[in-house]
Amino acid sequence: MLKQTRIGKTDLFVNPLGLGTNAVGGHNLFPNLDEEVGRELIRTGLANGINFLDTAFIYGPSRSEELIGEVVKETGNRSEIVIATKAAYKFVGKEVVVDNSPAFLKQAVEEGLKRLQTDYIDLFYIHFPDQDTPKDEAVGALKQLKDEGKIRAIGVSNFSIDQLKEANKDGYVDVFQGAYNLLNREAEKEFFPYTIEHDISFVPFYPLASGLLTGKYDKYSELSEKNRKRPQFQGDMFERNLEKIEEVRKIAIAKGAEVSHVVLAWYLTRDSIDVIIPGAKNAEQVRHNLKALEVKLTEEEIQEIDRIFLS
Repeated sequence: MLKQTRIGKTDLFVNPLGLGTNAVGGHNLFPNLDEEVGRELIRTGLANGINFLDTAFIYGPSRSEELIGEVVKETGNRSEIVIATKAAYKFVGKEVVVDNSPAFLKQAVEEGLKRLQTDYIDLFYIHFPDQDTPKDEAVGALKQLKDEGKIRAIGVSNFSIDQLKEANKDGYVDVFQGAYNLLNREAEKEFFPYTIEHDISFVPFYPLASGLLTGKYDKYSELSEKNRKRPQFQGDMFERNLEKIEEVRKIAIAKGAEVSHVVLAWYLTRDSIDVIIPGAKNAEQVRHNLKALEVKLTEEEIQEIDRIFLS
């Protein structure tokens, strides 16, 4: 049994390495997905001690939740699995609209429960802020659902620091999910101090910076069209990033590990972070990511990695 950690002030206890599932049924995000590969990816995670699955309505849309619901039901172990999902997007004709209104969030939870084939959602996030709804009112609606036992913990994602403070006016926010990795450390300035002070767990997305922090790229690598547009893959910045990754590789080699394992292990040394949710496209990647839990960084190595990416 892998060691479990508590997510912030919630009563959710999870393996500190969870699983991001946007490639499970996320047909609108990735071309040519095989749904059975997605199911097997989840089965592999659960069989190897992962018990925290992160999904969202917009992955599919809706298909990721449906596939997770199928696999979790076949295990017969719903109470041992922690499911996080998110909503905010709705379709109005062909247009996608963001809605944080209490009525919409309550409807989104009810629909999510059906897709996931469950009586409760462990962690429900407002996926993205809208322009109009006061954030404390949106979270207040989730608090009602929590009191009714339909959700166990409340999260928000992609909010600005001011929106997070408004959302947490009554102290109801348990988890914040936002962009953070060793190449993008902006969250350390405002979000980390606030989340630590208010016992809100920070869950980073893009922890491997779209694959750059896996160490699989060099300056001759063929980049996807998506990655070519990302700043961290462009020009001088790309070359500087590769140099930093090579420094981490030395630490990884000394430990008999890979760059991605060292990077993921480093995140778990941050006071703000209880759990990380690297994505995977197949079962082998799930098993690979789990090796990060075997990496034990010394205080000197933690500081060295910090220094590499602050320079």
